[in-house]
Amino acid sequence: MFRPVLAALTLLALAACDSAAPPPREEVPKLAVDTGWPTIPEGAKFGEVSGVDVDARGNVWVLQRAGRVWEEPFPADPIAAPTVFKFAADGTLLAQWGAGQFIMPHGISIDAGGKVWITDVAREQVFRFSPEGQLELTLGEKGVTRQDAAHFGRPADVAFLPGRVLVADGYVNTRIAEFTPDGTFIRDWGNFKIAHAVAVDDQRIYVADRENARIMVYDHAGKQAAAWASPSGNHTYGLKPLGAGRLLAVEGRDGADRKGAVLRVYAADGTIEAAYDISLPGVDASLGHDLAFGPDGHAYVTDVAGGRGVRVTLPKGATMR
Repeated sequence: MFRPVLAALTLLALAACDSAAPPPREEVPKLAVDTGWPTIPEGAKFGEVSGVDVDARGNVWVLQRAGRVWEEPFPADPIAAPTVFKFAADGTLLAQWGAGQFIMPHGISIDAGGKVWITDVAREQVFRFSPEGQLELTLGEKGVTRQDAAHFGRPADVAFLPGRVLVADGYVNTRIAEFTPDGTFIRDWGNFKIAHAVAVDDQRIYVADRENARIMVYDHAGKQAAAWASPSGNHTYGLKPLGAGRLLAVEGRDGADRKGAVLRVYAADGTIEAAYDISLPGVDASLGHDLAFGPDGHAYVTDVAGGRGVRVTLPKGATMR
């Protein structure tokens, strides 16, 4: 009598385990990366690559944490090594700066005038630099977390419209905060669960509402136009418009909270045109974090867990129109 009961209980336990197992990973085509890009100087500390953008000349700006890893509570001391790397499109290093300035740098954005905007989630500040690394403007109070006109809550990303600087704010706060280019507060709006990235095109504002597993779409006045749910509850980390209302996104985690790096192309109506996997092999080896698109047609993607910035060529039909 005991053995049949034990066997039945074992079968029930196995069935319960099977029902609780996470769904399989989404299968999307692998996309090769340019393994020779970029050229990192010998001896340079290069790791937790968090941000990337491309300037009007096609130069690629990469923000990385120089060996520091995201651990909370955040340290108080700045990173001693350079954190901002400027590369030519072919991967040649043109400049590096930022040593001793950032604690946990997160996002980098280049405006139309070539100014470099950087967010630091530990300092609770947004900075504007000249291309040479001269500090020109600081928004927020160092180390103070609030949601008001003069403070941030771990600001993540920056985008630009004429006369407006949009800050995705962020990990603690729940909004887009708008400023003039000289730092005067305009307004804030939205209610997000980690506004991790913000991007704009000629008609729309896109926000990666990361932990709500969706991309929110607005007109330039901030009126909601659409909400695009990520497939299977995936978490979008970075956004870049491709033109004609199309959007390129990078997902760093899937709906089962497994890390990865998946690129996804959205049509103007929110339907998915294509998806590509650029993850490194191994469990949680990659965490896609940010992306940019160059005038040469290459996409540039940062991978925090993989400690790399990569260049990829999207297949024909998935690029700008």
